[in-house]
Amino acid sequence: MTTAPTALLISRDDYNTAVDTALAACAAYYGDGDTTLDDASYDALVHQLAAYEQEHPGHSRADSPVGKVGGGAAPTGDVAHTVPMLSLDNVFDADGLMKWGASLARRLDAPVRGGYAEEPKLDGMAIAARYRQGRLTQLIGRGDGSHGEDLSAAIGSIVGLPERLALETTVEIRGEVLLTRAQFEAANELRTAHGDKPFSNPRNGTAGTLRGAKSRGYTIETTFFAYGAVSLDGVDVLRGDTHEAVMAQVAALGVQTTASTEVGLRVYATLEEVQARIEEIIALRPSLPFGIDGVVIKANSFEEQRKAGFATRHPHWAIARKLPPVERRTKLIGVEWNVGRTGIIAPRAVLEPVEVDGSVVQYATLHNPKFIVDSGMMLNDVVTVWKAGDIIPRIEAPVVEMRGEDATPIVFPDCCPKCGGDIDKSGERWECADGAGGGCGLLAALKYAVGRDQLDIDGLGVTFLEALVENGDVADVADLFTLSREQLAAASRSDKRADTLLTQIAAAKEKPLNRVFCALGVVRTGRTLSREIARHFGTMDKIRAADAEALAAVPKLPGANAPKIAAHIAAMAPVIDKLVEAGVNMREPVVEAAGNGPLTGQVVVVTGGMNAALHGLNRNAVKELIENAGGTSSGSVSKKTTLLVAGENAGSKLAKARELGVKVVTEDEFAEMVATHLS
Repeated sequence: MTTAPTALLISRDDYNTAVDTALAACAAYYGDGDTTLDDASYDALVHQLAAYEQEHPGHSRADSPVGKVGGGAAPTGDVAHTVPMLSLDNVFDADGLMKWGASLARRLDAPVRGGYAEEPKLDGMAIAARYRQGRLTQLIGRGDGSHGEDLSAAIGSIVGLPERLALETTVEIRGEVLLTRAQFEAANELRTAHGDKPFSNPRNGTAGTLRGAKSRGYTIETTFFAYGAVSLDGVDVLRGDTHEAVMAQVAALGVQTTASTEVGLRVYATLEEVQARIEEIIALRPSLPFGIDGVVIKANSFEEQRKAGFATRHPHWAIARKLPPVERRTKLIGVEWNVGRTGIIAPRAVLEPVEVDGSVVQYATLHNPKFIVDSGMMLNDVVTVWKAGDIIPRIEAPVVEMRGEDATPIVFPDCCPKCGGDIDKSGERWECADGAGGGCGLLAALKYAVGRDQLDIDGLGVTFLEALVENGDVADVADLFTLSREQLAAASRSDKRADTLLTQIAAAKEKPLNRVFCALGVVRTGRTLSREIARHFGTMDKIRAADAEALAAVPKLPGANAPKIAAHIAAMAPVIDKLVEAGVNMREPVVEAAGNGPLTGQVVVVTGGMNAALHGLNRNAVKELIENAGGTSSGSVSKKTTLLVAGENAGSKLAKARELGVKVVTEDEFAEMVATHLS
């Protein structure tokens, strides 16, 4: 795998090697949409080149990518830009942002008075969209900033960039085309189905999609967000003295702008406020449906932009504050096959360690066997790893162009890696044929069943469960409810702990049906679907009587999964019978009828630390509380949100709720609203 130097460039030979590495990466990226370096490595390499050239100006090569749009390798094309289409200079931390602000103030001979506009730095491909008399006539890539390539073949396939505006206006709108994560997955499915290699990541895939639109026999959908506009053909229809005002005008024409993203377009008076928002965006980043690699900050006032002026390749009045990378490249050195609690056999990638999003990643999910086959992945391939926040790292695709001679096929298991039994290969996800019966993965299934969101038998840890299984006391979840004090004392080696466990097990018998059903670990179900199934049928008897067609009618339950669920419920009949005999509750509490609950019609978001009435309730418990009171629980603030419950350090969700005018209540106020359900 090609890697960037990690130390400063010392010699001229080091410098020349680094220039060649950077140019090769640029040529690959602008050639077929792929590249031999990830973003973070390329940025680091160019900054090292810039530092070396500043110290040794006589050594600078004419083909160096430093200070050039697209590193000087972007396809130029023959379409002249109406106004130069430049790139942005970068900073990488708060200190760099403040230094840029001080430099801007010096150029203005005064502090910035019109505010700073802040919007996401979208991770895609910059284009100019030309509208004449309201009709989209031409798309042009950025190229070298003065000329770009014609990408008009992609017209009609870009979400957010309508073929006709709301008015018959002549204008050029500039912005970023990208592949959302959903679009990226759909694109790779299409490419694989047509015999083309999958894209290695959404950013590279965007470039390949736009350039291949003319010759490709199928259509790949992308998304556009505008971040600027200029006059076209001498027609000046743009009104407003600020970036924010012009973007509002563009949105009114029907074009999607950065203001409509989850990050939004906001204007702040100070860079301290800008930096605070950057911290909020970093926290928001994992939940975004597309990639961002930074935040763009620019003087909001056009007059101040004019006074600040331009450098050769970037404006002085704007800067890109880059964020830590959530995507890196490394080598796939192994594949492990693990058996989950329901018998799912899941492949896990073993990687050469690489730092991603502030932590070292050595393992990542490989989804399922079909993903491996469709992507054509092999051992020792260079792969793209994606991670953000606490999300489990995942492999997006192999970088086929970097495949070496040591690449070997990934070996798939012929039998269950845990019990040695047969494998059910009928679905995309492989399963141990005995997994649903509780034989394979029994310990994992029991650990899941006693968890906080299921039976909540807190004292039954893995060590005690192992002892109970090894002693032959427990063969399924129902056996937990018939354990004697002697059996529990032997497993825990404590009479006192045995008494505590008996109390917890007795309490577990009274849990609502949705918790009991969830504890069974039925395939293709989890907390949400278990709750939906229990509410839909009301009793375990009705659930057991339901066939696949009846199950498919349950809200949120995918019809394709219904046969598997029905079959597993039938297979669990002996266990369910034992639960009934042990006196475990088999009914679901009645949820407030539509129109009667205290939260009827409300879309509720709960955020921040809870230290009073909601203290101790986890996310699933809070969601259940909201739904039992007739409301709808949501994890993010949007225009649909009607109520936000704000605890300590509520952060970005509270700020967004206030911006949207959403009603905000404290934890105590919310507890009073749902008092009849909280108990």
